[in-house]
Amino acid sequence: MKTKQVPVIITLVAGLITCILGFTMHMESGQFVKTLVIVLVSFYILGCIAKLVLDKNFKEEPEEEATEEAEEESDTEEGSSEGMTEEESTEE
Repeated sequence: MKTKQVPVIITLVAGLITCILGFTMHMESGQFVKTLVIVLVSFYILGCIAKLVLDKNFKEEPEEEATEEAEEESDTEEGSSEGMTEEESTEE
């Protein structure tokens, strides 16, 4: 599972919501910037934690699929080499 963008997406969504709320509540610039920085940093950290949890829980699934595919390929190669005559196998 591709989880590289999870922290970035979570951070950007939190920043967007903070911007919308800041503009609708007519916040002062200094207070808005402080709030936005705190929100972006905290949600980036939360996004990194979420990424780690996702990586940990879905780590085994792709490895099993890759192993199964490798086994199928090796079975296919063995089957094709068994059908060859001795002359053909010595040429390879």
